[in-house]
Amino acid sequence: MTTLTDEDYALALDARDPLRGFRSQFLIPSENGREKIYFCGNSLGLQPRAVRAALATELDTWAGIAVEGHFRGPHPWMNYLDGIRDKLAELCGARPIEVTAMNSLTVNLHLMMVSFFRPQGPRNAILIESGAFSSDRHAVASQLRHHGLDPARCLIELDGDEPNGTLSMQRIERAILDHGERLALIMLPGVQYRTGQAFDLAAITRLGHRVGARVGFDLAHAIGNVPLALHDDGPDFAIWCHYKYVNAGPGAIAGCFVHERHAHSDLPRFAGWWGHEPATRFLMGPEFVPSPGAEGWLLSNQAILSLAPLRVALEIFHDAGMPALRAKSLHLTGYLETLLRERLADVLAIVTPAEPERRGAQLSLRVHGGRVRGRSLFEHLLARDIIGDWREPDIIRITPAPLYNRHIDVLRLVLAIEDWREGRHG
Repeated sequence: MTTLTDEDYALALDARDPLRGFRSQFLIPSENGREKIYFCGNSLGLQPRAVRAALATELDTWAGIAVEGHFRGPHPWMNYLDGIRDKLAELCGARPIEVTAMNSLTVNLHLMMVSFFRPQGPRNAILIESGAFSSDRHAVASQLRHHGLDPARCLIELDGDEPNGTLSMQRIERAILDHGERLALIMLPGVQYRTGQAFDLAAITRLGHRVGARVGFDLAHAIGNVPLALHDDGPDFAIWCHYKYVNAGPGAIAGCFVHERHAHSDLPRFAGWWGHEPATRFLMGPEFVPSPGAEGWLLSNQAILSLAPLRVALEIFHDAGMPALRAKSLHLTGYLETLLRERLADVLAIVTPAEPERRGAQLSLRVHGGRVRGRSLFEHLLARDIIGDWREPDIIRITPAPLYNRHIDVLRLVLAIEDWREGRHG
């Protein structure tokens, strides 16, 4: 009788996977000729094989024609974003005018808050989730201080109301309505980094706008993980990185969305040369005329050697298609959840919401018995060449990324945890 823990069963699922060929487009970490099992795409995605050639192309252009590379070569640098913009918009459910790649996530968050956090009188508060990623909290607190406001009064941190510290939509709605007259900005994640909870961006945006607040999202753990529809959902802005699920490399250039309704606005901003509209940019005049849309927030000449890996990564997502990736992600993560609940409930609690629509690929796991036992299991998995990641004080994050993870990877993870429970550490 076939069971979920039969290797043949897992291998058969992988053989039927319509996306199975995409794994070969990535370099899987290995040691002594043995591939590791990699479940850490929520922290750093794997390297696409085509990245090396893409970088070599730009290095060869630089070596061969130097400054002329701005105008000639396979991908002229002056208009390099033209080869990225449409596919980036596709990935986040936006219109091309609404997206760009620039800077890093936290820099982009500061730039967006310069424009969209405009405290006036009693409307001077920012709403975030309790336990927000530290960079986001540092950024919003420093913006409050920049405006002469005290974070102790003007930073509203929303505590979880569900058993594992996650947030119900009812809790979010109540907080927005209760604090509505004070809220200048709502700044929440698309997927919360520690719990793996996915949020309803459209509902949050509607509520925020109803009370007169601006709405922005940090999509670091959502982009390339869950389907996005930023244009239709309607937030004022969103920011994200590309080095996690999008697989564009460590410290990769980040992304930014500004809704089309702000495309021609006179919003205040920190301006830079490359955000000036292209037709007169090189006249070097004193007056700043912003490019329409998100590119009006660009500051500097584009980082070509960082954009090249992103170009490769976006091609892969375009070829795979987010609907197909989401379908596989739901099945792969669901398979992991089923195995954990059926075989390891005495070892692990799943912090991430059980409802598929409230999560992406990541499951956050808490080991029963506290931090010492949790670290023991984490180190055991590393010794077995299974790479997840640890978040203090007691969370192991495991992320079956559909572009390169398989059902057999999930099964081997579960069997390794069972070995640890039974004291088989060899």
